[in-house]
Amino acid sequence: MAEVEDFPQRAADTAADLTEAARPADRRARITAFVKSTALSGASATGRGARVILGRGRRSSGWLTEQVIAMAPRLRVRDHETLRAQFPGKSPDEIAAALIDGAAAAAAAAGGAAGMWAILPVVTAFPVEVAAETLVVVGIEVKLVAELHEAFGLPADGNFAERMRAYLAAWAHRRGVFMIPGGVVFAPGSPLARLLRRRLAAHAGRSTASLGPLLTGAVAGAVLNRSAVRSLGRDIVRDLRRHRGIEGRVE
Repeated sequence: MAEVEDFPQRAADTAADLTEAARPADRRARITAFVKSTALSGASATGRGARVILGRGRRSSGWLTEQVIAMAPRLRVRDHETLRAQFPGKSPDEIAAALIDGAAAAAAAAGGAAGMWAILPVVTAFPVEVAAETLVVVGIEVKLVAELHEAFGLPADGNFAERMRAYLAAWAHRRGVFMIPGGVVFAPGSPLARLLRRRLAAHAGRSTASLGPLLTGAVAGAVLNRSAVRSLGRDIVRDLRRHRGIEGRVE
């Protein structure tokens, strides 16, 4: 049961490692190890949760929502000073571009590696694989949202856990934290909770592209993930630039 219980933590660690990895080979090794260990664990709770996210009911999206909410405060996020030190002499826009590039490469690796794992003859791995890829890619995206706010010197208010909930809400709305209507309330039935469920259901559907035949799934998963992360990054940067009164094109 310990392996099941730390699923959000392992997903958070994998998302951060993929984003900050310097080499493509490191990304592939990290995501492959995570998906493989998750798929082969045989843990009933993980398997049950992974299977139901392939369904369409309220229960399925509820399980995935719980995992993401548990994962968000476990993500490793670089603050403003850390990013300035890592990218010396770079402007906020330049740092943002580097963060988006890194997150897009990480998400592509997640989709590609999950698709490669799907060609192996482990039938029970397939539904679990969707859960594993979905959690990791969402983690990559939420981490990106958080670090873009830090890069522009516009962090959310509150302690770390409160900030991460705000960034998760920003991810669901695809807006800066200062643009979120109605506050950060993930209570069942709240507008934000419903929006989060819809976003996650769409994400899980996208993750199933990695299960395509032979290597086509790996290619599709990589392309879809890369494009989606870049689109999210552009949306968030556009809001951040406007909030700071910076005009201009968002690459």
